[in-house]
Amino acid sequence: MIIGEDQILGQIKEARIAALKRGSCGPILDMIFNKAVHVGQLIRNKTQINKGSISIGSAAVELAESVQGDLKCKKVLVIGAGEMGALVARALAEKQLKAIVVANRTYDRAVKLAEELGGYAIQFDKLDRALSDADVVISATAAPHYILTHERVKKAIPVERRDKVTMIDIANPRDIEEKVKELGIRLFNIDDLRGIAEKNRRKREKEAEKAEQIIEEELELLVNSLKYKRIEPLISKIRKNMEEIRVRETKKAIKMLGKGEGEEKIIEDLTRSIVNKIFHDILSRLREAAEDDDKELIKACERLFN
Repeated sequence: MIIGEDQILGQIKEARIAALKRGSCGPILDMIFNKAVHVGQLIRNKTQINKGSISIGSAAVELAESVQGDLKCKKVLVIGAGEMGALVARALAEKQLKAIVVANRTYDRAVKLAEELGGYAIQFDKLDRALSDADVVISATAAPHYILTHERVKKAIPVERRDKVTMIDIANPRDIEEKVKELGIRLFNIDDLRGIAEKNRRKREKEAEKAEQIIEEELELLVNSLKYKRIEPLISKIRKNMEEIRVRETKKAIKMLGKGEGEEKIIEDLTRSIVNKIFHDILSRLREAAEDDDKELIKACERLFN
């Protein structure tokens, strides 16, 4: 559902490994799986399809980074452990932050989410203390009223820290009173995030057009590879027949000439070179026949070298 979602490529890799272990992935399917993974990696390297957040949770983290810089040394406070809080949590987890605090009215849910993040949970009545030294506050509760009012924030956050704090409100209805901005705190809401997500979505759609072109080119290569695969037994048979003839005739020539070991090697190399050159031309024609689906020529070769 999300254009350029990186997780899908990982899921395909895992599915292939699982199928190989169970013996339910044959050589042709394995070849296709490998190609799919290769093309996925190629697209990630050659396009910007997985750049820029397009989910609300990821956009919140991206916005926080754009304001605060690297979040690794920042204290992030997440208020709310419901569906929206979990979206933010997943985005934060990717950043491997050192200081994440989760506050929720139901403490058990806060604990569970904090464990996923590698952070710690606090009781809801300890919220003001957590606010006092937080650098980023992301609020995502289902409360019908403001969680952070102008007065509450004013009391909780020291004057000297206010211009260093970023608050992001992704709740609907709003969790943070708009007047909080008057304190010098940088406050953003879900509408700001939707704008970021939409802008990035349009960028990804543009990159998807480049991805489609790469897929078309790689698909053609895959189809030809599958066609070559079909004639591999025939190529192997031709190669074997020609090698048997070469060895047999070389032995006859050496016997008739009665040459020493040095001359034997010269004859061996000469006959091998001749056979390789003839085989190269046959192989080229067969590959062309496979690409063009020239079944008559392939069948004729099968009869010739049967």
